[in-house]
Amino acid sequence: MKSGGQPSLLRQWFKSSAALNIMYVPAMLLFAVFIFYPLIQGVKISFTNWDGYSQHYAWVGWDKYKMMVTDQKVLLTMKNTLIYGLGSTLLQNFLGLAYALFLDQKIRGKGLIRTIVYLPVIISPLIMGYICYFFFQYDGGAVNDVLLLLHLEPLDWLASGPRAVWIITLVNTFQYMGVAMIIYLAGLQSISKEYYEAADIDGAQSGAKFKNITLPLLMPAITINIVLNIIGGLKLFDVIMAMTKGGPGYASQSLSTMMYNLYFARQDAGYAAALGIVMFIFICFFGLTALYLLRRKEVKM
Repeated sequence: MKSGGQPSLLRQWFKSSAALNIMYVPAMLLFAVFIFYPLIQGVKISFTNWDGYSQHYAWVGWDKYKMMVTDQKVLLTMKNTLIYGLGSTLLQNFLGLAYALFLDQKIRGKGLIRTIVYLPVIISPLIMGYICYFFFQYDGGAVNDVLLLLHLEPLDWLASGPRAVWIITLVNTFQYMGVAMIIYLAGLQSISKEYYEAADIDGAQSGAKFKNITLPLLMPAITINIVLNIIGGLKLFDVIMAMTKGGPGYASQSLSTMMYNLYFARQDAGYAAALGIVMFIFICFFGLTALYLLRRKEVKM
């Protein structure tokens, strides 16, 4: 303290809002070291022929990106990635909202049901993939055992690429629909009951109340769920590696698993880095587009 009871300039500065900016510095440093620097290095490597191990590599320009345009495996992988991302998003939100609407009612045992639906979320995606692999494997798989009990021919469920892609999409949906359910429940419980009471006085039916009250006021929760689901689905990796390893061949690959195989199996780090940059742009495009479109539909309570 200075004479006369006036606080020092240093103490005044620490009490100012400008001093709060110092709190951002550690987070920004971590962000720069673990996000920005690897991203810049990835862009740099994508223009080289580096194998991932050698200390020597050459600059090849846009060659790796040009390869993607004519590489049928990459085009198939992008199609699969879209199915994983958009398919999981649609199914998770539909089922998550259905469960949330059901559990928002006054029913007995809803706490137990909520726990059961959310339980798969706490399991590692890799472990979930292995568990589901034992359900769908040809020899001794639980699904085929049921078919045999019904005197039906067993199927090699994961031998067909398109079928494997949709099975993986369903497994991913099953594991994470509990997250969507919890977010929708929080959104439903934040809607004032006064809106529904006013609608009841006006004689509105259940469908009209859902369309004109629930959905518009639930848009913030819908936005959060859809954006998170798109990001999670487009970068799906663990479940695919556990169930099919991207097979048969490249039929169930995602961009994440293909990038992994390019680096470790083919030792083509340049191509893997280029694919990673494309995946980054892919996720940003779909995630930001969904965020922009959905935010416009949100209404204030």
